[in-house]
Amino acid sequence: MYIKRSEGPGAVTLPDGSIMTRADLPDPNTSRWVASRKLAVVRAVATGLISREDALRRYGLSEEEFEQWCTAATRFGKGALKVTALKKYRQL
Repeated sequence: MYIKRSEGPGAVTLPDGSIMTRADLPDPNTSRWVASRKLAVVRAVATGLISREDALRRYGLSEEEFEQWCTAATRFGKGALKVTALKKYRQL
């Protein structure tokens, strides 16, 4: 049997002390992006669980879209990743 070894760590500890693994990431075929899924991808890249390039390729994201997620999550938290809140946070 052949098991594909993924590059990078199998699990990371987040700043709040919780542990995130690759199993916690959204499915690569995700078409509905809710705030919690966006935040999971941003955290995974920020902590080194997956590379930025891998995230962009796996989820079909553009550089600009992912950068917007990162900026919103860093500046305002999970609430800023909600589609209904985009207008509110872009004005600040």
